[in-house]
Formats: sequence, C-alpha cells, structure tokens
Amino acid sequence: MLRATPAVDARGSETASRALLTSGLRAQADRGAIGLRTLIIVGHPRLGSLCTALADAYERGAVAAGAHVRRMDLATLVYDLSMHEREFALQVVEPDIRIAREQVTWCQHVVFVYPVWWGSMPALLKGFLDRMLAPGFAFTEREGGQGFTGLLRGRSAQLLMTMDTPPWAYRWILRGPGAVALRRDTLGFCGIGPIGVERFGPVIHSSPAQRAAWLARAESLGRGLPRTIETNVARLLRALGAWVAALRLQFYPMTWLAYTLGALIAARGEGRGLLDLRAYLMGYAAIFLLEVGTVLFNELEDQDSDRSNGNHGPFTGGSRVLVEGRLRAASLRRVAGIGAATGAAAMTMAAGHAAGWRWDATIWYAAGAVLCLGYTVRPLRMCYRGLGELDVAITHGWFVLILGAMLQGGAWSAPVPWLLGLPVVLAIFPAIVIAGIPDLTADRLAGKRTLAVRLGTRGAATLALISIVASGIAAAVLGDLASTARVYHGLWAMSAPHLVLIAGMLIRYLRAAAPIGRLDGLLAASLSYIMWFVLVPVVRLW
Repeated sequence: MLRATPAVDARGSETASRALLTSGLRAQADRGAIGLRTLIIVGHPRLGSLCTALADAYERGAVAAGAHVRRMDLATLVYDLSMHEREFALQVVEPDIRIAREQVTWCQHVVFVYPVWWGSMPALLKGFLDRMLAPGFAFTEREGGQGFTGLLRGRSAQLLMTMDTPPWAYRWILRGPGAVALRRDTLGFCGIGPIGVERFGPVIHSSPAQRAAWLARAESLGRGLPRTIETNVARLLRALGAWVAALRLQFYPMTWLAYTLGALIAARGEGRGLLDLRAYLMGYAAIFLLEVGTVLFNELEDQDSDRSNGNHGPFTGGSRVLVEGRLRAASLRRVAGIGAATGAAAMTMAAGHAAGWRWDATIWYAAGAVLCLGYTVRPLRMCYRGLGELDVAITHGWFVLILGAMLQGGAWSAPVPWLLGLPVVLAIFPAIVIAGIPDLTADRLAGKRTLAVRLGTRGAATLALISIVASGIAAAVLGDLASTARVYHGLWAMSAPHLVLIAGMLIRYLRAAAPIGRLDGLLAASLSYIMWFVLVPVVRLW
C-alpha cells in the first residue's frame, strides 16, 4: 500500500488530492502541497503491529507540521525479495519496486519504521533494500573502478526501531549493529544523510501507558521535522566536520615547517639563537589565514571540475563540501574573504613587532598573497594557464621560508634562504604535478590547463620524476656548503631510499602506460618526501 497524505494548513483544511491506483498500490497526489516531502516506509511483515501505530503517529505529527507525506507498508507490496540474477540489469523489476524507486526519488526525507529482530531488520525490509537500491539508481561506480558515488544525496532519513532489548543496552553494549549497518553501510553509502535514530523498547511486557508514551514521542518527532532528525550536538559536530574537511588541514604542516625553517635560519644568522616569538607567531597567523582563504577560494572556483571528478581522493579533487551540499558557497566565500583580510591585518602586526618595522616583509607578503590567491582566483587563475604547479611550489617553498627569515631580521635578498629553499621547491613541484593526473579528465572539461592536461599523463609523470631527482641532487650539493651552515649535511643519504621508492613508483606507472586514475599511494609518498627538507633541518636548528 502506497499512499500520500496531504499537508494541512493552520485552519485544518486539506490541499486537493485524488486517488491513483497503480499496480495494486494506492497513491494520493497533492496539489500545492508545502513542507518537507516525507516518505514513511513500514518494514514490519504484519499489519496492525506497534510499528504500524508508530508510523501512524509520526504521520499525524508530520502532516500537522505541514509536511507532504507518502507511505509504503512493505507487507502489502508484491515483489521477489531475492536477487536471482548475477547482474541487476537482468533481474525483472516488478511494478511495486519501480514505484518504490519513484517515491524515494520524490522524497526529501525518508522514515523507516521496523522491528529489530536478531539485532537487525526483518527479511522483508532487507529484501526490499536489496531490490530497490540498485546501481544506477542508488549508487554508481566511479571511473576506473575507484570506489562508488551515492546518487541519493540531498535526502535525510530517520529510523524508528522497536525492540525487546533495552534501548540503552542495544546502543551502548551491543553497539547497535543493525542501526549502524543501515545508517552507514546502506543509506550512507547511497548518499543519504543526516540520519537520526529513535529506539522504542523493550516492547515485551510493556504497559499500555508506556506504549502510549512511545506513540506520543513518535508524533512529536513528526511534528519536529526536520529539526528532530539529529540532535543539536550532532548537528554542530556535522557542521564542524564539514568545515574541517573544507580547510584541508592535512596540507598546513608543510607550510608551517618551511616558515619555521626560514625563521630559524635568520635567528641563527643574526646571532640571537632564539626566535622573536611575537613576530614569529603573528607571521604564522598571517600565513595560516592566507592559506585558509586560498583553500576556500580554490574550492569555490573548482566546483565544476570537482563535480565531474570521478577520481577524487584525500589529496585530489578538493574537499567536495560544495559538491556534496555539506556547506553553502556563500558561507565559504564569506569565510575565505575574512581569512584573507585578517591574514593581511596579522601580517601588518607582525611587521610592526619585527625589528625595525619590516615594511619590506609586508610588501613580500602582499606579493605572495597575490600568487597564493591567484592560483584559481580571477584574473590570474594560474592553474588555468599551466602555471599552477609552479605557483604552489614557489608559494609553499620560497615565499613562506623567506618571509619567516625576514620577520626575524633577515633580508629578502640573503642567499642562504633562497639556497635552502631550492630542494623544498623542487620536492613540492612533482607532488603537485602528480596530483593533477587523477584530475586530468575533470580539469580538461572545466577548461583548466594544468601540466597534466598540457603534457598528458606520461609527460606529467616524466616531469615529476626529473624534479624529484633534482631535489635530491640539490640537497646533496647544498649539504656540504659552508654558507648554508651545513643544514642539509648528510640529508641526501637519509632521504635517498625515499627518493628511490618514489622514482620506482613513477617508473612502474610509466611502464603501465600511465593511465588516468587515483594515485593515492604515490601522492602520499611524494608529499611525505617534502618533509625531509623542512622537518629535519628544523629539528637540527631548533
């Protein structure tokens, strides 16, 4: 039985509706219905159960709140619970399953009401999900077999579960196996979220008063749509998680270490040994805030390529908070602007605290900010001109390293920071080039002219190999120069096994005809290789 309940306005009047009979299922279509489009799915194999009563109560509350509600009682549907064919495309799709998919497509919020049997859901609901959540409808495989993408994004869900186990024991002792499987491995896999969970029990030996209280609670949940889908704490944590993902904090330590290396070089050169801590902290605050603005502006500018990127991963394809609807573009734009502006203010304060009021450091910072933001922001858009990789290598290498030195009394023209920054730049450059390979197809469609797009996968991998070897040679040459205080002394030998590993991975990739696809292992190796030229020298100078 499938039915739709019309929304009711404040006067209690119903919006117009008419009954539709389709394949033995009863549907009701609303004209001018307002509110959240809600689909209630009852997964109990017996009609008239407590689950039915809870669904009725939830429906009353949702309708009273102005939601547009439709309902499916799985016990009344006619379809084969089992998959008999090896491929979904070969399985006969019964009319009831086809209509069920239409209802899931229609809804914005789906509510599952079912009993917990043997720690999980009844076979009726499991079979329904097996048949209804088919590839091409609920999820799709990414290009190159690199994982899956959920196709039901933009929908929330709520689970109303009855059980004989005390709810606290089911959740905290048994760890809610059925709820976890449905939330994470089924609905979450298909892109549905957030997902709230309500547990009613123990049902066995429950009193009429207790069941009446449960029904009242279910009705209250319906009235609270969509506010009751998740708690305030869960909502806060979800928002915080989205912002943490958007900031892409995994890339910040490299910048901080390069900045610190420059500061320590200058402090030792000035004979102090100790950092001017106030100038150091204010300077890094300026860099951190600039990086926040840069990352968020990149997220905004790269929406088109991120949306079509089937090879996104932890290091490529952006954070996807906009593509997945976790944050709004207006919010990102506002925070990005605030980050860039406050970064400039922090830099002014850092220049004021540094010895001799370092206006030259402020000018240096302004030039670096133009390059950082110009990676994707108009009018420069360096990554659209084939200059993005070089831009990132310079800004994350020489720019921050020399800025750190200047705020500790060094001069921008001093040769030592430039020399010690060379291996850093040469190590960053191949990592960024490699990162463009998985994004190649999406970048080409978006009009970006990255080096991977310009040179192809083989050309990009070859260029990365040359640069990674050059970084090792540069470190070996600089390691014995007295003018560099032998900061890199012996470092070439320490980092050689890591270099050989990356070179071997690139050679194997080239021999495999350099396909377009995710390169998470190679990227992890390349990014961690940079640490040899910033982390070890910082430890030596500290």
